[in-house]
Amino acid sequence: MMRKTSVILLSVATGAALTLFVTQPRSILMGSSARAATSDTYRQLNLFGDVFERVRSDYVEKPDDSKLVESAISGMLTGLDPHSSYMDAKSFRDMQVQTRGEFGGLGIEVTMEDGLIKVVSPIDDTPASKAGIMANDIITNLDDEAVQGLTLNQAVEKMRGPVNTKIRLKIVRKGQDNPIDVTLVRDNIRVRSVRARVEGDDIGYIRITTFNEQTTEGLKRELAALTTQIGSDKLKGWILDLRNNPGGLLEEAVTVSDAFLDRGEIVSTRGRNAEETQRRAAHSGDLAKGKQIIVLINGGSASASEIVAGALQDHKRATLVGTRSFGKGSVQTIIPLGSGNGALRLTTARYFTPSGKSIQAKGITPDIEVLQDVPDEIKSRTDTKGEASLRGHLKAEGDEKTGSQSYVPPEAKDDKALKMAADLLHGVKVNATAPAAAPATGDKAAIDKPAGKVEN
Repeated sequence: MMRKTSVILLSVATGAALTLFVTQPRSILMGSSARAATSDTYRQLNLFGDVFERVRSDYVEKPDDSKLVESAISGMLTGLDPHSSYMDAKSFRDMQVQTRGEFGGLGIEVTMEDGLIKVVSPIDDTPASKAGIMANDIITNLDDEAVQGLTLNQAVEKMRGPVNTKIRLKIVRKGQDNPIDVTLVRDNIRVRSVRARVEGDDIGYIRITTFNEQTTEGLKRELAALTTQIGSDKLKGWILDLRNNPGGLLEEAVTVSDAFLDRGEIVSTRGRNAEETQRRAAHSGDLAKGKQIIVLINGGSASASEIVAGALQDHKRATLVGTRSFGKGSVQTIIPLGSGNGALRLTTARYFTPSGKSIQAKGITPDIEVLQDVPDEIKSRTDTKGEASLRGHLKAEGDEKTGSQSYVPPEAKDDKALKMAADLLHGVKVNATAPAAAPATGDKAAIDKPAGKVEN
C-alpha cells in the first residue's frame, strides 16, 4: 500500500493521467461513503497538481522541479509528527553510514576550530593512528584543497571514501616549524558506540553512545574484557551509562537488553492495526552472570535508550539512577523509495515496556533521582525539554511531562550519579526497592542479528 500511495502522489505532481488509472478500479469495490471520501482526497491532489503547475510557470525564477517535489513530500511528512521526514539520496546514504557504524575513512575524530579542522584524537589501529597523526594537529589541506571555507561536514565527507583509496593531508603541528604532508590509504572504520573502563578497581563501567549495527557486538566484547581484567569473583557489578544517548536501531536496543535478561518480554510495538503488534522476548542466558546492574539515564536518554532502561527496570534487573528520560515512545521505519530517490522515515508504531507502559511524552522515571551540580554559567542550557515540548508530537496516554536535567560533568570525580551508582554497588548506600542480584546463568548461546532497517 505504501508503494502505491507513493506512486499516486508523484504521478499527480507530473500529470493526472496515472492518478485516474489507479483510482478507477478501486472505486468499483467501494461503498458510496468510501467513494466520496476518495473523490474528495483526489480533488485535493488535483489541487496540488494545479498549484505545482502554476509555480512552474509563473514563479519569478525558473524553479527546480525535483526540488519542488521533494519540498512537497518533506512538508507532508514533517506535518505528521517531529520524527517523520523525507531523506533525499544523500541524507539516506548518510543515515545508512550512521546506522551501520562503519565506513571507508581515516579513523580521526575531528572538530572545527577557527575555520580549520582540529584533530580531537585518532582512533586506535586505523590509518590515522598508524601514520602518527596526533590530538590537536590542525589539518589545513585535503588533497591540495584548502580546508578554510569548508564546513565540518564537507571536510569529513572529503576524508571519507572508498576503502583502499588515497588522500593527502597537510598538517600543522605545535612545536614544528614546517607543515607535515601525510598520505593515507582509507580503510574500513568502525564507529565506537561502546566505551568501557574499570571504575575503582571492582566495577565495570560501560557507556553506550548510540545504537548502531556494531553496538551489541561491542557490548559483548567489553563485558568479556572487563570481566577478565577485574576477575569475576572480585567484580561487584556493572554501570551501564545511557545518558545523552539519542537512540538508534530498534534491533540493537532489543539485543542489548537481551544481553542482561534471561527471559521475558523486552518490548512490544503496536501500529495502527492490531495485527501489526509485535512482541520481542529475551533468550536464555545473562552475559552479566547475574551481577547487579545500575543504569544511568537523564533528559538526553531517548528512544532506543529508553527501551533498554524500561526493559531492565520492569524486570527488576537493574536500578535506574539519574533524571527522567526524554520520552520518545515511537518507532520509525525507513522505507527506501527506489534507486536515487532517497527514503521515507515514517512513524509506524508506538512501543511499550514489558509492563505495558507507553513512555511517549512522559519518559522513564529513575528509581533514584540524582541531580548534578551545574556551573552557574551554563545552568540555562542543561535541561532537555523532552518529547512533550516538540510541536506535533504524538500525544501521551495521561499526563505529559517535560523538562529534565541532561548535564553530565566532564570529570568523573564531579559526577554525582556515577558516585551514587558506585555506592549502591559497594553497599555504601542501599535502595530498598532495588532488585536483588539475578541468579547466575550460562553464557548466551546466540544473539539475534538485526533483521531490517527499523530505526527507533
